[in-house]
Amino acid sequence: MLPETIEWIGDVPLLKLLDQRKIPFSVEFRECRTYEETADAIEDMTVRGAPAIGVVAAYGIVLAAREDMMKIDDAFLRLSATRPTAVNLFWSLERMRSVYKNSMGAHDICAILESEAEKIKEEDIEINRRIGKNGAALLPDKAAVITHCNAGALATAGYGTALGVFRAARRSGKELKIFADETRPRFQGGRLTAFELCEDGFDVTVICDSMAPFLMSREKIDAVITGADRIALNGDTANKIGTYGLAVAAYRHSIPFYIAAPLSTIDFNCPDGTMIPIEERNHSEVRRIGNELIVHEAAKVWNPAFDVTPAELIMAIITEDGIFAPAEIKKLKI
Repeated sequence: MLPETIEWIGDVPLLKLLDQRKIPFSVEFRECRTYEETADAIEDMTVRGAPAIGVVAAYGIVLAAREDMMKIDDAFLRLSATRPTAVNLFWSLERMRSVYKNSMGAHDICAILESEAEKIKEEDIEINRRIGKNGAALLPDKAAVITHCNAGALATAGYGTALGVFRAARRSGKELKIFADETRPRFQGGRLTAFELCEDGFDVTVICDSMAPFLMSREKIDAVITGADRIALNGDTANKIGTYGLAVAAYRHSIPFYIAAPLSTIDFNCPDGTMIPIEERNHSEVRRIGNELIVHEAAKVWNPAFDVTPAELIMAIITEDGIFAPAEIKKLKI
């Protein structure tokens, strides 16, 4: 059974996070008692995945309010600076900011903010279940699928987006064979997706990122399904680095490529993928595997955390409100 990714203990107060840097070697938890500790946990990827980041940031605001209401503006600034690409972070913070502004002067403002953070968490789980049910209908009774990075219960408040589709498909009686890209440079597919799917009893095979096109040429693959960190108005989608190449390979082999993501991942202020900010992470993630240096120190390293998949390579975007062609995204403004 999978451990809970995010646990709020309100009477302390304490935000308890599953430390995803330690999986699959150990299951450990990190305790955040301040918004600064929460921001650090987002930045160093103790917690990762766009929906999970949004939920954790909401609780970060609650921690700031419980500590000192004078620090809440600083908390909004600090948390918004943690990860630039995942739009759920900013969606969640804006939702919390709206509640904060509308509740100023209320004697129970901390309780109001805490209630809103709890709603964001609970809604995320329900949304993921609806995404899963909608996406499951796209898969045949026996399906071989490829996924990239980790878009499961570990990346959300629970259940998952892309992996939620797999869970719902199996629940409906479908038989799945899942191939999980290892996902360089931090191996979220090999470490997290494989762990999550094995714990839940799925048939999962880990492949190196560069193996996917050859696999498509040798074995019938019914679909590629990934999550997303930001979806532009025209349907261009940012996801973990390597997703674009996977979509190109799927197009070459006439395999449908799907994005599974909540409506909150759509950035209605972003016209297309060229405007999506792409986070660049520390060079050491590429230079080293663990503590072992594998790249010559004199060599330059480029380490974008995400890439952008053009809308024309995406068959459909699976949301909690239905399945939409990328061109229909602009009609969904909420």
